[in-house]
Amino acid sequence: MKNLTNPLKRKLVSKYTVSDNSQTTSRATDINVLLNRVKSDKKQEIKNFNNHFFSNGDSRDPELAGIGGALVGSFYSILICLLLSFPVAVLASIYLEEFAPKNKITDFIEININNLAAVPSIVYGLLALQILLATIQLPRSTPLVAGITLALMTLPRIIIPCRASLKAVPPSIREGALAVGASKFQSVFHHVVPLALPGTLSGTIIGLAQALGETAPLILIGMVAFVVDIPSTPIDPSSSLPVQVYLWSESAERGFVEKTSATIMMLLSFLIVMNFVAVYLRQKFEKRWN
Repeated sequence: MKNLTNPLKRKLVSKYTVSDNSQTTSRATDINVLLNRVKSDKKQEIKNFNNHFFSNGDSRDPELAGIGGALVGSFYSILICLLLSFPVAVLASIYLEEFAPKNKITDFIEININNLAAVPSIVYGLLALQILLATIQLPRSTPLVAGITLALMTLPRIIIPCRASLKAVPPSIREGALAVGASKFQSVFHHVVPLALPGTLSGTIIGLAQALGETAPLILIGMVAFVVDIPSTPIDPSSSLPVQVYLWSESAERGFVEKTSATIMMLLSFLIVMNFVAVYLRQKFEKRWN
């Protein structure tokens, strides 16, 4: 009986061992097939990166919609804001800090500058709506009007850090320039202003970053309109990145959820880069006075 059962045991053991090995092999094959499929899907996703999201304008179809028009509109708006606000703010700061007499008029101007820096942005939108659109009749929904509106809003926010930077320059710099025969104008523009430039630039960049994320004044001047074409000039109708986020977030199409998230990420990336540049310029060029 013992001799009969031993071959039977061996047969059964060999049978189930072969069965287990075949199952293990089949499972390993399935896992390899699944991994290869995941790798091919990833390669296909990388290959099919949505470049049209950055080049297309707005659309009713979520698959065709892009932020190209909003990017160009925001670029034109910030460029006009910089060209208008930076020189006016720097010249106003230099005059108030270095040349203006200390009297009630300058005190009144300084108080109003500090108050204007705290005014809500929607008030500037109402001002632009009445003066720029209703009175001057500039074209609606254009980066030109948006840039002027943002420049009015950014102006006091650049004057304040610029004046603080001018005030931080030691009086010995001015006195030394005057002692060697320089005029008041030369001592200010040749010695004081270059030393105050790092703080001025950092304040300007932070002000522009804040203007880039504004939505309320742009909605009031009509940039909330549906614009398909990408603007080629600052007087063409366009949108902006924060307004595009507002439009897509209010849409009933589920396909715009991912578009809205991607646009928010782009806007946050721009703001982070601009703030990083402001901090870098300030730390690199700022001089510490002992």
